[in-house]
Amino acid sequence: MKAKILVARATFPDVIERLQQQFDVESNQDDKIFSAAELHEKMQGKDAVVITSSEKLSAEVIAANSHLKAICNVAVGYNNIDVAAATSAGIMVTNTPDVLNETTADYAWTLLMANARRVSESEHYLRAGKWKNWRFDQFLGADVHGATLGILGMGRIGQAIARRSMGFDMQVIYHNRSRLTPEQEAHANHARYVSKEELLRGADHLILVLPYSAQTHHIIGAAELALMKPSATLVNIARGGIVDDIALIAALREKRIASAGLDVYENEPALHPDFLTLSNVVLTPHIGSASEKTRRAMADCASANLVAALSGVQPPNLINPEVIQMK
Repeated sequence: MKAKILVARATFPDVIERLQQQFDVESNQDDKIFSAAELHEKMQGKDAVVITSSEKLSAEVIAANSHLKAICNVAVGYNNIDVAAATSAGIMVTNTPDVLNETTADYAWTLLMANARRVSESEHYLRAGKWKNWRFDQFLGADVHGATLGILGMGRIGQAIARRSMGFDMQVIYHNRSRLTPEQEAHANHARYVSKEELLRGADHLILVLPYSAQTHHIIGAAELALMKPSATLVNIARGGIVDDIALIAALREKRIASAGLDVYENEPALHPDFLTLSNVVLTPHIGSASEKTRRAMADCASANLVAALSGVQPPNLINPEVIQMK
């Protein structure tokens, strides 16, 4: 009898077809967003689930589905899953790291450039029919070349972002839970490790690239924003909740920092409506890894994790390897 799996969000049809060759697949190609109750119902009798960051698997949901063998997340971050509860239940949890590093780093630069040069604001001005003449001081932005790039969270994506700064002759400063090796720092445009306070005070452009956890919740709040230069820009491509959105809105409205570029938000997709009233913020709907090549690589990675887990082999991207020791 084939193992039963649930693919909770729409994906590429050929990925579903490949999975159907090995498993009894229930897929959600209509891409309906399941409520907690609907997701719980769909998970009944399944051996594994493939989910995205939009599906929240709490300790209660996991306890009610302890028959699962694997939870395969199509994302790098996994704060949507109570991993401790899954581990206690003997359920393997996997993610899709590495395959999206370069694409996400590209997108960080997309937001940085749009943010610094006021691309979104000036486009809205043009589209509204307000551009009547050229002016010498129109939409003056911030230079990127020769500026100081600050990176909070210097994992693989952070290092990929830093490497791209070489072509802009930037100085790179960073803060991370642990310092990189001298070789890694040299490869990341000779990035210099600094304290969090020095990072905030020194960066002309600050990019956030750290995972969400209880420890990083609101790691950028009113106090941190107050340390930044009034001319500084902020980019968040990491996770909502790392930034206190209400504090950021206040800082942007009062021009205590120049601008922000955001791809993630607290309570997304229900972002705070006050963001929509601000001209000095670039807003995008969580598309940092959204190139076709990369999203295919993520789907393939999640599929490989699933196949391994249900074949009795340790998945290549197992988050909680202690589960293997429990079996």
